[in-house]
Amino acid sequence: MAVHRPASAQGSVSPGLLAAVLVFLAVESTAVASLGTPLLPTVQQAEHVSLAASQWALTITLLTGAVATPLMGRLGDGRLRRRTTIGAVAVMLAGCVLSALPAGFAVFLAGRALQGAGLGLVPLATAVARDGLPADRSRRTIAAIGVTTAVGIGVGYPLAGLLAEGLGLYAPFWFVAAVSVVALGAAVAVLPESPPRPPRIDAAGAIVLGAGIAGLLLVLSEGAGWGWASAATLASGAASAALLAGWAVWELRARHPLIELRLLRRRPVLAANLTVFLIAVGFYPLAPLVVRFAQAPPAAGYGFGAPVVVAAAMLTPFSLASFAASKIAARAARRTSAELVVAVSCLVLIASALLFLFARGTYAGIVAAMALNGFGVGSVYAINPLQITGGVPAAETGSAISFYQLIRTVAYSIASALSATILILGTPARHALPASAAYSAAALVSTAVLVAALLVSGIFAVAAKRPELASAPTTAG
Repeated sequence: MAVHRPASAQGSVSPGLLAAVLVFLAVESTAVASLGTPLLPTVQQAEHVSLAASQWALTITLLTGAVATPLMGRLGDGRLRRRTTIGAVAVMLAGCVLSALPAGFAVFLAGRALQGAGLGLVPLATAVARDGLPADRSRRTIAAIGVTTAVGIGVGYPLAGLLAEGLGLYAPFWFVAAVSVVALGAAVAVLPESPPRPPRIDAAGAIVLGAGIAGLLLVLSEGAGWGWASAATLASGAASAALLAGWAVWELRARHPLIELRLLRRRPVLAANLTVFLIAVGFYPLAPLVVRFAQAPPAAGYGFGAPVVVAAAMLTPFSLASFAASKIAARAARRTSAELVVAVSCLVLIASALLFLFARGTYAGIVAAMALNGFGVGSVYAINPLQITGGVPAAETGSAISFYQLIRTVAYSIASALSATILILGTPARHALPASAAYSAAALVSTAVLVAALLVSGIFAVAAKRPELASAPTTAG
C-alpha cells in the first residue's frame, strides 16, 4: 500500500496523535448519533409525544446521516477532505446546541437532524488513516474506527442516562456540545492537508440518492401510522424504489459517479456490504428494546422499572465486548479469512437474540445478551473496513467506506422502524406500553434476519477458500 503523509495545517504531527484524533472523531460522532436510543422513553415523557413520534429522535439522525454520508465520502477523496471534515464537526456541534435548548419538540428534532452529519465522519476518518498513516498503523486505526459504533454506544448510553436522570433531557446534549467543541479544535489543529486529487462531485446523483433514501426511510417510519397497504405508503414506496433504481443506472453511466458501484464486483467489497446490511438489521433493535424493556414498570407484567441511568448502563457490556472482539477478530482473520470470522460472528449474534428472547426476565440475562451482541458486532465491524480498503484503490477509499456507512445507516433505520412497528402493533388498545409478547416478536424477527446473514456470510466464506469463485481480485490495484 502506498503511504501518503501530508503535513497538517499546523505542521507535521506524530502518527500516534493523528490516529488518536481520528478515532476520537469517529467515537464522538457515533456517540452523538446514538443519543436518541437511551433517551427514547425520556423524550416521550418530557415532550409529551407518542411512542411513534419519539422514535423520530433516533430515525431523523439516521435519515440525514444516510443522505449526507455519500456526498461527504466523495468530497473526502479529494482536496476538500479537510474542509469537509471540519465542517461536519461544526454542523454536528450546532445540532447538539439546538437539541439542548428547551424550545419544543420541533427544534429538538432539528438539532437531531443536524447531528446526522457526524455519521459522515467515519468514512472521512478512514480515508485520512489510509492516506496519512504508515501501513501497519493505518490498518490498526481503520479497524479501531470500524468499531466506534459499539464504543460510542457504550460511552454514550450510560453517560446520557446519568445526565438525563439527574439534570433532565437536555443535559446530555449540552455535554456532547462541549465535547464537540474539543473535537472541532482537535480537527483544526491535527488533520493533515487534503490530498491534491480534484473533487469529483456527482451533484445529480447526490440529489436523486438523497430523495430515494429519504422517501424509503419516511415509509419505514410512518408506514405503521399510514397503514402498510395505504395509498400514501404504496405510492411513497414505489417512488423511492424508482428513484433508487434510476440512481443506480445513472451511477453506472456517470463519468464521475458519487459512488463507484462497479467496486461491488470485488468479492471482499460485496461481502462486507451485503453481510453488514443483514447483520445491522438483525442486531440493531436489541439496544432500544433493552432500554424500553428495563424501564417498563413491573405493573406492565414485565420490566424492572429501572431509571434511565440503570437501563443505559446495561448496554455497557456491549461496548466492552465489542472492543475486546475487535482485537481477537483481527488476529483470527489473518489466520483464517475475514469471511469466516464474519460467519462465526453471526452465530454469536443469533445466540444474543435468543438469550434476550428466553432470558430477559433478569438483569443477568439481559447483560449477557448485550455482551454477546457486542462481541459479534465488534468482530464484524473491525473486519469489514479492512475488507473494503483492501479491495479498492486509495482514491476510492472515502467513497467506498461512505457507501458501506450508508448501507449500515439504512439498515439501522429499517431496524429501528421495524422494531418500533412491532412494539406499536403489540400495544393493546388503551394501553401506553407494549405487551411482553411484542418484545418476543421483535426478538424472533431479529433472529430470522441474523440467520439469513449467517447463510450469506457462509457462502462468502466458502468462496474465500475457492479463488475460482471470486469474480475480482481482493487487493487494491
